[in-house]
Amino acid sequence: MFRKIKLRSLRKVTDRYLKSRDTSQRNARVKTIGFLVNEADFQNFEALYEIWNELGIQRKDVKVFTFIEVKKKLPSMRQNQLNNKDVNWRGDIKNQNATEFLKTPFDVLVGYYKGANEYLDMMVAQSQAGFKVGVAGSDERLFDLLIDVAVSEPKKIRTEIAKYLRILKKIE
Repeated sequence: MFRKIKLRSLRKVTDRYLKSRDTSQRNARVKTIGFLVNEADFQNFEALYEIWNELGIQRKDVKVFTFIEVKKKLPSMRQNQLNNKDVNWRGDIKNQNATEFLKTPFDVLVGYYKGANEYLDMMVAQSQAGFKVGVAGSDERLFDLLIDVAVSEPKKIRTEIAKYLRILKKIE
């Protein structure tokens, strides 16, 4: 029952942020890019960092933040990670690294997860990113562009993102 209340709160928070989204920076050139990844679907984060080659940006301007449903008992060195315990029943994030990531004004944010995930959907909605890209099958309201690729194919997602950003004249 508590889980249902928490998920309903997450959906309400997501809807509230979607209504107040600022789209004024949607057409800005790409200088920074962020990835939100579900660790249950994908773990090869280094493959995502390599997008800087294709976009013509610095590697330091690529950030990856992950979500894991249940935190493992083993200690993790990963700082850019959120789990379900980091969100309270009202949908407030208690993880300082997550709030900093969401406040970062990325030029492009990529929701690199398949299907609906209330936690990641809420993070995408809260993000200050100017342009949001998602994988097909995700909530259309959250993203400006949906790309039809499998989450297990990081090279393909990198080339598809670069292709569409060139078409939209966000990169050269």
